[in-house]
Formats: sequence, C-alpha cells, structure tokens
Amino acid sequence: MGSVTFNTTVGLIIAGLSTVVHAAKLEEVAPFPKPEQGFTRQVIHLPSQPQEENFQVEILAGKTLTVDCNRQRLGGILEEKNLEGWGYPFYRLEKVIGPMSTMMACPDGKSKQDFVPVVGDGFLLRYNSKLPIVLYVPEDVDVRYRVWSASSKIEKAVQE
Repeated sequence: MGSVTFNTTVGLIIAGLSTVVHAAKLEEVAPFPKPEQGFTRQVIHLPSQPQEENFQVEILAGKTLTVDCNRQRLGGILEEKNLEGWGYPFYRLEKVIGPMSTMMACPDGKSKQDFVPVVGDGFLLRYNSKLPIVLYVPEDVDVRYRVWSASSKIEKAVQE
C-alpha cells in the first residue's frame, strides 16, 4: 500500500515539474527579440488542456482610462509575425488609436477608471500550451487575456 502512495506522489511531483519546465523563461524557449524602444514584451504561458482545439485565447490589450457611462474602445491591429529560423509566431501591436466612444449624455455625470480594450483584427488566437504567446505592445498598453471554450453541443445547419 505504501508503494502505491509513493508512486502516486512521485507521479504528482513529476507532473508538477513538467509544468514548471513548461513555463520556462522565454529565452530558454527560443531567441525572441528584445522589445524595441517604446515597446514592452509581454508573455502568456497557457496550461495544458485536453483537446486544445476546442479552446481559443482572446487577447485584451488596452489602457486604463478615465471613462464615463459611454462605451469606450481603442483601435488597432494585432499582427502575427514569424520568428525566423524557428517558425514560432509572435504578435505585434504597432499602433493604438483612440479612444473612441459612444456620445450619449451621462445623467449622473460621474467618471471612473476602467480598462478600455483595443478592438480590431487579430486578437483571437489558437490555443497552444506548448508555446508561449509573445506580444510586443506600446509601453502604455497592458495585456490581459481570456480563454474561450467550445460548447460540446453541435448544431446542424438547415438547407433552405
């Protein structure tokens, strides 16, 4: 009985070490370029998932701004680049424009600090826990993300 517990414990330790190794420093994965002046390099390490094809990662790059009751957004395009010689993707947000806003009158006239995301093309990525997501963004931009998963329910289209 003690052997089973020991083997289970060793298995859990090995699984934990595998996760630690997987989240290795970026420089140990590949020679991604250092950020240029005016940019930061931000990295996302995703945990392994069963059936990763059923997941996507939404990149929420943006800024914390003073906003009122109107919907605010920034504009930009997240471009996929290729790490030459390695074939690994990385992403660059070259320019952020805005903010843009709806123009409703706000009855209470109050404002608050809120995260305003960049809206544009390229922000929904394939889930891949084997490689980090490497992003180069302007210094005043924060990067957040969320994971989307597919429903197990599959619908059939109707011929019309």
